Formats: sequence, structure tokens, C-alpha cells
Amino acid sequence: MTSQRTAHLQRETSESTIDLSVNLDGSGVSDIETSVPFYDHMLTAFSKHSLIDLTVHARGDTEIDVHHTVEDIGIVLGQAIKQALGDKSGIARFGDALVPLDEALVQAVVDISGRPFLVHGGEPAGFEFHLIGGHFTGSMVRHVFEAITFHAGLTVHITVLGGRDPHHIAEAEFKAFARALRQAIAPDARVSGIPSTKGAL
Repeated sequence: MTSQRTAHLQRETSESTIDLSVNLDGSGVSDIETSVPFYDHMLTAFSKHSLIDLTVHARGDTEIDVHHTVEDIGIVLGQAIKQALGDKSGIARFGDALVPLDEALVQAVVDISGRPFLVHGGEPAGFEFHLIGGHFTGSMVRHVFEAITFHAGLTVHITVLGGRDPHHIAEAEFKAFARALRQAIAPDARVSGIPSTKGAL
């Protein structure tokens, strides 16, 4: 495993401009400015509970919709995680977490598999239409996890086991994913080389 598991990426399109950096071996320090307040809150929680130091400075066409900016940040975050992981030597590979937030309860399971796959379910009917904080549509939660999963090369299962308040449900999802990812990317002293019978992830 390399001593520096960091990445710094920039991405600019007609819809968004993103400057993002990660340190997988950080302490959960974050500097988040996305111009989407609820997303700032979710990414700050993700950083705190994954212990990944995360800097995101982004702007986009939020006067149209927050969709482009939110999804594009997810894409770059996934790419940065993948780059920072390097060859994945010596990692635990798997992680799981069960996280409550008041009445909400979410389970997340992560495999640093190299095979992008997302299984996501259990959100209550109508969640996808709810404007959390008046601007962040519930459907964007899945979009974020799709973007991260596919661009980081992760297998991720996220299941909402209970919940009523959309803010609580979304936040529990981000925290559960963060906690599971924290376990999966952690160095394991007993692992020698790549943790796969194939010899590659």
C-alpha cells in the first residue's frame, strides 16, 4: 500500500466546475462549498464519518436545477476515491454499517470490488419528490450514490430499513455509506497484497 492515499481532481463542463481533493487516511476534516446547502451538509457528514479528509469547491447551473452540480460532484468524488486507493493492496476491502438517526435506520454494505454495482432500496413512497431544505430533491440521494459507485468501482448495497423524515433518511444513508466505506478502505495488517483470489480488484 502506498503511503499517500490522496487525490486532487478538477472537472469543468458547461454545467459545473469542480475542484475536489481527498485524503483517505485523514481524520474527517472537510471544506465543502457546493452552492447547494443540503449537499454541503451531507458531504460534511460523509467526511466526518468516513474519516476521509474532503475538500470540494464547486459551482454550477443551480439556477436551472441542483441536479447537474450534485451529480457531477458525485462523479468526481468517485474518481478521486478510485485514484487514491491505488492498487488496493492491503485494504480490508469489505465494510458494513447500520446507522440510526432518530426514527430512520439505514444499512450500507461496501465492497471495493472494481465492479460497479449499486443496490438501493427501502426509501418510503414519495421520498424522491420531497424537496429537502426546499431545494434538494430526494431523488438526488440515489443519483449521488450511483455516481460515486460507478466511478469508484464499488459494489454498494444501501437499504433504508425505516424512517419518516426525509432529512433523517437521507442523512442516515450518507452516514451509513461513510461508515461502511471507512471499514472497506482501512488498511488491514493481516492482508498481504491484493485481497482477492484473482490477484486484482
